[in-house]
Amino acid sequence: MNDDQLLRYSRHVLLDDIGIEGQRRILAAHALVIGAGGLGSPVVLYLATAGVGTITVVDDDVVDVTNLQRQIAHTLARVGQPKVASIAAAVAAINPDVRVIALQARADPQQLAVWVAAADVVIDCSDNFATRHQVNAACVAHGKPLVSGAAIGFDGQISVFDTRDARDAGQSTDAAAPPCYACLFPPGATFEEVRCATMGVFAPLVGIIGSMQAAEALKLLAGVGSSLAGRLQMLDARTMEWSEIRTSRSPGCPVCGTRAAASS
Repeated sequence: MNDDQLLRYSRHVLLDDIGIEGQRRILAAHALVIGAGGLGSPVVLYLATAGVGTITVVDDDVVDVTNLQRQIAHTLARVGQPKVASIAAAVAAINPDVRVIALQARADPQQLAVWVAAADVVIDCSDNFATRHQVNAACVAHGKPLVSGAAIGFDGQISVFDTRDARDAGQSTDAAAPPCYACLFPPGATFEEVRCATMGVFAPLVGIIGSMQAAEALKLLAGVGSSLAGRLQMLDARTMEWSEIRTSRSPGCPVCGTRAAASS
């Protein structure tokens, strides 16, 4: 770290849990963020202010005036621009030392395999189950931790799906091992797909969940504390009450469970 970095990140360096070594790990890290909207905005901004060396952002959408109620990385002047270009401009204004790889694309399994393999942590800020399952499958296949968040209406949720430790310990079929996203939300199950465009979303809610996603990602990168792996936290913003459930791996999970292990 040079003198400018020591000054910029001094409040992290002062934390015993992070210090110079933890900040060095953050500076050398590569984060992949899927989605540059309500959740992706605070995630990318906080990763950038913290000094994550490379941030790949994937989104195929453009900035719309209806986004500005909650997607804090975008501005009125950038309406009509690709969201990934807009968020890259926001990062450049805060921390030009951070390298942003802006990909205006829709995630698909082949591309995700390349993007996930190159990343140290993956943050899913997408808004549909199909993408979430594709991101999860790529993370399990490449042994990368996944920070997943969702927000709609006044309800938010966040968890970390990290199968690395269990896999390395030979516990891939152990029901007590940390789950993947598909363990909680099976790909074949029917869930009601709801979108902000039709259901609405409380503006600060995406900031709360997105900030927590950034915090979990930075903890993983710096090696600080314990993550939300094995825990799903849910927020009712009407009452600002959190609830938490413990989660474990499903032996029959088609992505990380017994059948998947047998076929690999």
